[in-house]
Amino acid sequence: MKFARLGPKGQEQPVLVLDGEVRSLRGITDDIGPDFWRTGGPARAAAALAAGELPLVEDAEALRIGAPLARPGAIVCVGMNYAAHAAESGSEPPASPVIFFKAPNTVVGPHDTVTIPRGGTKTDWEVELGVVIGKQASYLDSPEQSLDHVAGFLVANDLSERDFQLEHSGGQWSKGKNCPGFSPLGPWLVTPDEVDHRNLGLRSFVNGEPRQDSSTAGQIFDVAHVVHHLSQYMVLDPGDLVLTGTPEGVALSGRFPYLSPGDVVEVEIDGLGRQRQEYVAHEGDR
Repeated sequence: MKFARLGPKGQEQPVLVLDGEVRSLRGITDDIGPDFWRTGGPARAAAALAAGELPLVEDAEALRIGAPLARPGAIVCVGMNYAAHAAESGSEPPASPVIFFKAPNTVVGPHDTVTIPRGGTKTDWEVELGVVIGKQASYLDSPEQSLDHVAGFLVANDLSERDFQLEHSGGQWSKGKNCPGFSPLGPWLVTPDEVDHRNLGLRSFVNGEPRQDSSTAGQIFDVAHVVHHLSQYMVLDPGDLVLTGTPEGVALSGRFPYLSPGDVVEVEIDGLGRQRQEYVAHEGDR
């Protein structure tokens, strides 16, 4: 199943996307957030669909696409989870997952305009597989248990301002990861039965030119390992989001220029859809 949220910022309606049709979920849920997963939302949506209780959304193609899940409680990110990306960053592949956090208020829709942060000179793209938690995960006994706690997968662009991240860091990455609009998500949240998360193609483009082209098969730590590992150190709640790292081909490599006002970034993952953002200057830098 594919879930999405359509409409103006702050007024998105939850929908089901199926065979080119868009059907409203307002009859069974206010939003696609923690309560949706805690109360068996996908099963209730399937039952309502079978009963003919999900009305078509009129003119859905004209509506803004929001992030496919309501504001997550936490965004937990894995750094350097592809060996080639670690190498282009000047690091050895990690022996254990490198973890950092992003603020939930960085989340925007997949096609929303992104503002380069004030004073930013090294804004970078990162296509990533996002994992949405559907059932609380704490102290899982094995990686094999992990997928029972996954609600679905989505496309994410884990944007970074490298100057803030590396030169102003104070030893942590957060300053370069939490600028407004730095977590475009979507267009859809796709349930695990529809995708093979272990072998998905990931690609990014800047102004139509290829940048990243890889597969989740190249992850150092796969989804099951990451969810299990995180559960040993924190509680993952329904509606939380885990970003699983980016492959090689970012501007940090030195092979490509960083983003400038007017640039257009597109990122995509097989079966999960495609994003497109235009980048503009902060009004203080215009």
